[in-house]
Amino acid sequence: MEENHGFTQVIGSTAMPYFNSLVTQHALATQYFANTHPSIGNYFMLTTGNIETNDDAFTGTITDDNIVRALLSSGKTWKIYAQSLPSAGYLGPDVYPYLKHHNPFSFFSDVVKSTVQAASIVPFTQLSADLASGSAPNFAFLLPDAENDAHDCPTGGSLCPDSDKLAAADNWLKANLDPLINNPALANSVFIVVFDEANASDLTNGGGHVAEVIAGAHVKSAFKSTTLYQHQSTLRMILELLSAADRPGVSGTAPAMNEFFQ
Repeated sequence: MEENHGFTQVIGSTAMPYFNSLVTQHALATQYFANTHPSIGNYFMLTTGNIETNDDAFTGTITDDNIVRALLSSGKTWKIYAQSLPSAGYLGPDVYPYLKHHNPFSFFSDVVKSTVQAASIVPFTQLSADLASGSAPNFAFLLPDAENDAHDCPTGGSLCPDSDKLAAADNWLKANLDPLINNPALANSVFIVVFDEANASDLTNGGGHVAEVIAGAHVKSAFKSTTLYQHQSTLRMILELLSAADRPGVSGTAPAMNEFFQ
């Protein structure tokens, strides 16, 4: 997940050479739009099929159907690998540069009320160990922290050129995503990189025009879709790829993204 930049800011940007290499080699949704502003509603749409709230300071519990429930009901495993998370199973407030409102899983009743499910929220450093032991989940949500997802400057705070924020995010992707895409053990995987929302001034279709790249051996090479999609279609795509029957919220009626695949 990347943060707070519109399509024209990132596609072709010299600050993001790695991200744009994925665009060239894999597939790009050219008409992809976030659902709302600010961030939190988009993270919930990606995982519950509903906006749920537009309050980034939300502290409640979400009881609606969600991706965790859908995966568990189909016998699938999940984990969120969150950079700068204080500890495994952490459900508490922000500990900068970790931001709770970028981690929708920490609000789900399925997770909050279960120490077993909460244990699937782990620091990003756990990913390499899980891959080495062959215990990686069916679904992995990779969450860079606020200094590496284009939200803030790489040294913290927001007062720096956008190019610095984008470059930090691009460096993180190259260092952490590229080894996964090229890992033979993950050859059957699909990798999705998407921005949660555009700049706050872009209200098109709710949350503005953003970029989504889909990569992997089963994805059409150098493919560019012109179909209008939003985050609920990504949720539907994830569940369809994992053969999970449940479709939370509006994901059940969202346009399918089958055109991206061989």
